[in-house]
Amino acid sequence: MSVVEIVVYNIESAMNAQKGGADRIELCDNPAEGGTTPSFGVMEIVRQAVTMDVYAMIRPRGGDFVYSAYEYHAMKRDIEMCKRASMDGVVFGILKTDGTLDKYRCKKLIDAARPMKVTCHRAFDVTRDPFEALEDCIEVGFDHILSSGQAQTALEGLSLLKELVKAAGNRISIMPGSGIHEGNAKHIVETTGVKEIHFSAKEFHSSESQNSICFIDSLPKQTGKFLTNVEKVRTLVELLKK
Repeated sequence: MSVVEIVVYNIESAMNAQKGGADRIELCDNPAEGGTTPSFGVMEIVRQAVTMDVYAMIRPRGGDFVYSAYEYHAMKRDIEMCKRASMDGVVFGILKTDGTLDKYRCKKLIDAARPMKVTCHRAFDVTRDPFEALEDCIEVGFDHILSSGQAQTALEGLSLLKELVKAAGNRISIMPGSGIHEGNAKHIVETTGVKEIHFSAKEFHSSESQNSICFIDSLPKQTGKFLTNVEKVRTLVELLKK
C-alpha cells in the first residue's frame, strides 16, 4: 500500500483531493513557477476544510534554490506561520552554489519546523551528486525526499529512483514525483519499491467570468485556474490500494 500525496494550488483542489481519497496534500501557490509558499489565509482555510495531512511548500520565489539571507529569514517566518496554521509538514530545499545541499541552513529550518514533518523537494534533483545529497538529507533530518530521479519525469528517472530507495533503506522515504498518472503509477511503485508517491491530477479550468481575457505583462492571456480532478485521484488511489 502506498501513501498518495497530491500537490494542490488552491482551496477547491485540496477539497477535491480529499474527495478522491488522497492521504496527504502538498499545498502550494503559483503553479507556473513550480510552486511557492501559499498564503497564511489559504493554509488556515485548507486546514479547516480537510482532515488529511497538509504539508505546505516553503519557497519564497521561483527559479533556483540558492537563497539570500533575506529569503532564508523569510522561509523561517513562513515556517512559523505554518505552525500557527496547524500544518502537518513543510516542504523545502536549500542548495549551495556548488550544487550541494546547504546542510547548515536546512538543519536550522528542520529544527524550527519540528514537530512537523519535513520533505526535501525537487531541489534534490539539481544537486551535483544524488547519493551525496541523499546522505546529506538523512544527516540533517529530512523525513522524505521528493524526486524525479534527476530526470524530466519519474518514469525517465526510474533507474536512479530504484537505486536511491535501496541506498536509503529505512532511513528516509523516497517519494517519486513528476509526470506520474494513472497509467504509470503502479509500474513506478512496483519497480522502485517506494512507499509514497506524489502527483497533481490537475486540469486547467477557464474562468467563468464574462471577460476571461486579461492583459498582464502587456500580453493577452486566458484566465482560469488549475483544479485537482477528483476522479483521477480516486482512480489512482484505488489502483495503488488494491
